[in-house]
Amino acid sequence: MGRVSAWEALLLGFVEGLTEFLPVSSTGHLTLLFHLLGLPIEGDAFLKTFLIAIQLGAILAILLLYGRRFALDRALWLRIAVAFLPTAAIGFLFYPLIKGVILGKDGIVVFFLFFVGLVLLLADRLAERARYQDVLELPLSQVALIGVFQGLSALFPGTSRSGATILGGLLLGLRRKAAAEFSFLLALPTMLAAVGYDLLKSAPSVPDGGWGLLLLGFAAALLTAFLTVRGMLALVERVGFKPFAYYRMALALVYAYFFLR
Repeated sequence: MGRVSAWEALLLGFVEGLTEFLPVSSTGHLTLLFHLLGLPIEGDAFLKTFLIAIQLGAILAILLLYGRRFALDRALWLRIAVAFLPTAAIGFLFYPLIKGVILGKDGIVVFFLFFVGLVLLLADRLAERARYQDVLELPLSQVALIGVFQGLSALFPGTSRSGATILGGLLLGLRRKAAAEFSFLLALPTMLAAVGYDLLKSAPSVPDGGWGLLLLGFAAALLTAFLTVRGMLALVERVGFKPFAYYRMALALVYAYFFLR
């Protein structure tokens, strides 16, 4: 088992909750933090499971914030289902590649941190001429494309699940806030399926003390995700996604300087 302590589990959960729903790549930040803490994620199955499982806290935060709308709006259910299907297909087909080969690779993280930041900057300009005020106005064929964006993000650490879905929404004509909120809602089935599938496969190998560490990370992610989502929407309404795009590109350069030399 990776030598992760209680305070490190809390810190990792805090960073997960802070970055999961921002278009800045939670995986990129957590991989960088693993480096700084000296935790060998590439060679440790438990740490990879920890990285995935603490996302449950972030999921619960979305349920607390959007549970009422999710429960009552059946037209929204349809769009979430349509977007989830391509995501599920991509995730199921490529799960061994994601968990066993791609996750934790520094070069991939750095490239997609920078590249998606650049594309997000361009897409944010398109949002000034958005055609759709709500995802319910978006044709189902285009909703499915958002699911493809999300599914592809799982193949490339550093892309950001939320970043990919927001980017897809912006490119397809959604206004900024609508793209962000659909990204949050689409996370519910997507992350529940991914985390549940991973825990089902990994639970027998979680070592003694491992579940307690997962619970600490879960609690920290729940609290920070709840606060972050509310703050993000207010920021996006005022200034758009440009700060996140510039941040991604700057982080990629810092990451590359320290860990790819």
